[in-house]
Parts: sequence; structure tokens; C-alpha cells
Amino acid sequence: MNYFEQINADLKAAMLARETIKTETLRGIKKEFLEAKTAKDNPSGELSDDKAIKILQKMIKQRREAAEIYRGQGRVDLYDNEIAEASYIEHYLPAQLSHEEIENAVRAAITATGAADIKDMGKVMGIVSKQLAGKAEGKVISEIVKTLLG
Repeated sequence: MNYFEQINADLKAAMLARETIKTETLRGIKKEFLEAKTAKDNPSGELSDDKAIKILQKMIKQRREAAEIYRGQGRVDLYDNEIAEASYIEHYLPAQLSHEEIENAVRAAITATGAADIKDMGKVMGIVSKQLAGKAEGKVISEIVKTLLG
């Protein structure tokens, strides 16, 4: 079952269970998936798993950023809602790698590219980002690369 079919099945279950936040979150994911499927730059009309993962990661990032803004404003109710939505979305991502596993992948990329200093960060990030797509956040990868090259 691909991501789109899984979201549809889970949406139906959430609606039957009357889980409001989960239903709203899944509707949002479905909307994003439908937009990606019908986009002008997607003539096949299909949604690949890689594209779906990127969409989910973007949505999680948006929820977390909004949650931080709400926390700063003292809006605990909205903060809790955004965090709940992010956790529902995370459920669909592949298992995230540990810090150690990411660091090992970065070290391998540094060796493969012959990177010596922070100027070579782009080369390393290009390789590692493709390798760990969906398995690690770009921000975490970037921090590790900076640490190892800096």
C-alpha cells in the first residue's frame, strides 16, 4: 500500500472513531498529496514515495515552527494542537536514524568526497542528504557536517 492509499484508509478510520485532530491532520496530508499528484510538473499523475516523504517532512517542519511561535506567545492550546499534528504526521515517516548512524554516514561521505574544511560542506551535504532522505532531518545532518568539518 502506498502513502496515498494508507492516508485514505487511516482518514476513514479516524473519521469513524471521531478523532478530530487526527482527521484534520490526515485531511491536510491528503490535500498536499492531491496537489502534488495534479501539479503541472507531474505529468504522470503519480505520487512517488520519495515525494510523499518530502511532503510529510515539510509538513512536520511547518507544525514545529508554528508550535514554537505559539509557545512564545503563551498559546498553550494551539501549541498542543500543532505538536499533536506533527506526531500524527511523523507516524508515516520511516524510522529516524540515531545521531551515531548519521555521523557515520557523514564521515563516509567526507572520506568519499575528500572534504577537508567547511568550504566543502555542499559536496558532503549533497551526498548525505540523498542517502538519508526521509531518515534524518536536514538540520541535524547540517549540524553534524559543520561539527566534523569545522
